[in-house]
Amino acid sequence: MKIGVIYPQTELGGDPLAVGRIGVAVEQLGFDHLLAYDHVVGGPHDREPKLWGPYTEHHPFHDPFVLFAYLAAITRRIEFVTGILILPQRQTALVARQAADLDLLSGARFRMGVGIGWNYIEYDALGQDFATRGARVGEQVGLLRALWSDPLVDFEGRFDRIDRAALNPKPRRPIPIWLGGFADVALKRAAAIADGFIFADGAADAFEVTPRLRDFVRAEGRDPDTFGLHINMLRAKTSEAVVETVARWRDIGGSHASINTMGQGFATADEHLDYIAGVGDALRAAGLLEEPARP
Repeated sequence: MKIGVIYPQTELGGDPLAVGRIGVAVEQLGFDHLLAYDHVVGGPHDREPKLWGPYTEHHPFHDPFVLFAYLAAITRRIEFVTGILILPQRQTALVARQAADLDLLSGARFRMGVGIGWNYIEYDALGQDFATRGARVGEQVGLLRALWSDPLVDFEGRFDRIDRAALNPKPRRPIPIWLGGFADVALKRAAAIADGFIFADGAADAFEVTPRLRDFVRAEGRDPDTFGLHINMLRAKTSEAVVETVARWRDIGGSHASINTMGQGFATADEHLDYIAGVGDALRAAGLLEEPARP
């Protein structure tokens, strides 16, 4: 079981000093990864159609590729995870280039979680079609893998056209692509094309949904035991709740879990770090997290 931390960017006001402090501390405290959400723009919800998501123009977000590239230079061990990158609103070839460089420059420490998002304002701002985002992400995953591996890509799909072109340099390994979401259509898509799935436990019940996802994986002729299961622990607010959730997730075959510090009234980076350190101590006491490596 790998345990990491969700970067609490919505509550840090875009503070650039907090990025380095939290990234380095997460590694020093013995955690395995740092996960970041992705939103390019936000806007007020007083519009039609209604927006149902949790964020507005008042919530700050860093670009995950830039955030992780910076942190890759000042850390050595932790993995960087997008949880999730809203892939269909981005240009596929550009994402392939950015992901390849991040993986190369970090020493193969990038895992790309992708999904379709909920905010049509972002799609409009980036010149993409919100209505076709599910179909597009299914096409993009295969194209990304081709760009990362094939000497020359000649591709004509519904959404992208590449006329005998190559990505160079390529990553030195297949970059893991995990999917996220809530509905059965997202679970089925992940079962068919992804290396794993990222659950937001709190937006949905990850423990209830996981057996259904495994059935979909089996239906695709794949082995559920090799399919990654990552839980973002949005409901677990106390150290005791985190320990209990991680233990339950491990027991049903989960592979990764992320601690969430947002929504608990923390006003400063120090408060977020104090909470992370305390949860780390509780996880080590329960035998769920290894002692941090000595420098």
